[in-house]
Amino acid sequence: MGLKIAIQGVKASFHEEASFKYFGEDIETIECDTFKKTCELLKQKKVDYVVMAIENSIAGSILPNYNLLRDYKFNIVGEIALSIHQNLLALPGVKLADIKFIESHQMAIRQCEEFLQELPDVKISESSDTAASAAKVANQKLTDTAAIAGTLAAKTYGLNILEAKIETNKKNSTRFLVLSNDVEEQASANKASLSFQTGNSVGSLASILQCFADQNINLSKIQSMPVIGKRNEYDFFVDVEWKKQSDYDAAIRKVLKHSINFNIMGEYVKNDRI
Repeated sequence: MGLKIAIQGVKASFHEEASFKYFGEDIETIECDTFKKTCELLKQKKVDYVVMAIENSIAGSILPNYNLLRDYKFNIVGEIALSIHQNLLALPGVKLADIKFIESHQMAIRQCEEFLQELPDVKISESSDTAASAAKVANQKLTDTAAIAGTLAAKTYGLNILEAKIETNKKNSTRFLVLSNDVEEQASANKASLSFQTGNSVGSLASILQCFADQNINLSKIQSMPVIGKRNEYDFFVDVEWKKQSDYDAAIRKVLKHSINFNIMGEYVKNDRI
């Protein structure tokens, strides 16, 4: 067996699917109940990498994971964009009319709100993972319960797809980060994840953003998180992309003059192809 990859969730989860897409299938995925557990395993060097979801095109950013990135200070060495199609899964022979309960991860439920609104008499419950919900239906032989999960989960746990592609937006995708204890130099890097704080003065954030614009650096994402215990202070997490390394280097030099607690979380190859 090859690399050990910590994932939140169980076999056939979207995290495992993303791991296979990035590393290939000759890996060992280590199942974890929580994202914090994946980070602990990496910190203890019991795994080689963590694959962590960070944002979904429908449900938005996974904010608690930004706190983990800040607290553990791992290096971001890659990213994966995965097209997400959610399906309603049930035991063979079970019909939609038989379903009284549906369960899945909260992000999956949010992605399927329009479909679920058409089932007002069905109770919706949150679980730790999409594939774990599928496994529960299969293992406990629940004839009144369906799970929202991917096609890999249906195949793995022997469930039928009652309704396919029930996500509200058919261009649903999730971005995952690949985390490592070590910096991995990548000669063709063209994307970086950065974090910093600003001074509490008028235009301080705008000054930093202008530094990127002046050097033709594309700001592909910005996320703010409150600094714990400090009122009106924020950590800013940004993703930037560039075509010329010299432009990026110049932008960083400028940003350093305007920011506080600046940190390069990772420089890696842009990989947003679905």
